[in-house]
Amino acid sequence: MIISKPAVRPACAHFSSGPCAKIPGWTPDLLKSALTGRSHRSGEGKMRLKRAIELTREVLQVPASHRIGIVPASDTGAVEMALWSLLGQRGVDVFAWESFGEGWVSDILKQLKLKDVRKITAPYGELPDLGQVDFSRDVVFTWNGTTSGVRVPNVDWIAANREGLTICDATSSAFAQAMDFEKLDVVTFSWQKVLGGEGAHGVLILSPRAVERLQSYTPPWPLPKIFRLTSGGKLIEGIFQGETINTPSMLCVEDYIVALEWAKSLGGLKALHARADANAAVIDRWISSRSFAHHLAKEPATRSNTSVCLSLDGAEDLPKKIAKLLEKEGVAFDINGYRDAPPGLRIWCGATVETSDVEALMPWLDWAYAEASKS
Repeated sequence: MIISKPAVRPACAHFSSGPCAKIPGWTPDLLKSALTGRSHRSGEGKMRLKRAIELTREVLQVPASHRIGIVPASDTGAVEMALWSLLGQRGVDVFAWESFGEGWVSDILKQLKLKDVRKITAPYGELPDLGQVDFSRDVVFTWNGTTSGVRVPNVDWIAANREGLTICDATSSAFAQAMDFEKLDVVTFSWQKVLGGEGAHGVLILSPRAVERLQSYTPPWPLPKIFRLTSGGKLIEGIFQGETINTPSMLCVEDYIVALEWAKSLGGLKALHARADANAAVIDRWISSRSFAHHLAKEPATRSNTSVCLSLDGAEDLPKKIAKLLEKEGVAFDINGYRDAPPGLRIWCGATVETSDVEALMPWLDWAYAEASKS
């Protein structure tokens, strides 16, 4: 089949699943007021960090009972901090259905070397049986599998009267999917996903139950300085008031604040969810009329509205060829599937992506599939 090259290109070709597209209309001029060249420990520096925390609470609708801290090393650092600081008091159920979840399994088993661990898994495209969970134990899971496009649909499976803690890696779901913080004791994410912030900074949200664990339990292993959340058995409250453990980039902090203020201007969390839903719906409609393209996530209820993963009929290297063709045309950057995932495409549909750009991309997928299938 011969398909002509489409005439319309996306205005922004940034569909990477991390770092993700900047907010619409972003320019470096938006960061002119950044506190560069100043100490993050200065009064002004702590005020900007505290402002980022306050806006996070407001936009993400985090309960007043939960603490929010800015921590090192992106979402990875935030998750590791939680695992190393909180686990070991009781058994652990850990869920994994894609590469990042598998990474937390590996850390728990091979680095922390915990003995009482139940690994509950599913292959790419599927969700494990959440009914297997035992809430007398701690539970570790990724809300949205960034590399598989499979998410948990809700928190109905989480017991309100649980004994253990729920530790949730929410890096590609926060700000895009409905999350009930009353059911989540630890939530982590990075700025570089749904709000298009810069890398290297993570956010750690703790429920009162998680704080109680921190203050009553001391892990048997040594903790690096960047993981330490307590001192003398007491929570280091400064971390949750803008006093970071190590030096943050005040330029990145300002960028995050700009993105949060943009989110507020749209209408907050509801508007962010709606934008991601609208973007994912464009791809869903396209797939419904294409015989060669399929959602990697098998069940509609568990399909991500951010990291939309597709499988394609044809040779194993076809998705890579398509991604290269579209990058060469300047139509879509960084949409080849994750290296550990089944061959396919991964198109970011988070709130900073314009729906018109996703719509413009779809005819290009038809063209690129036809072109790549020739060779």
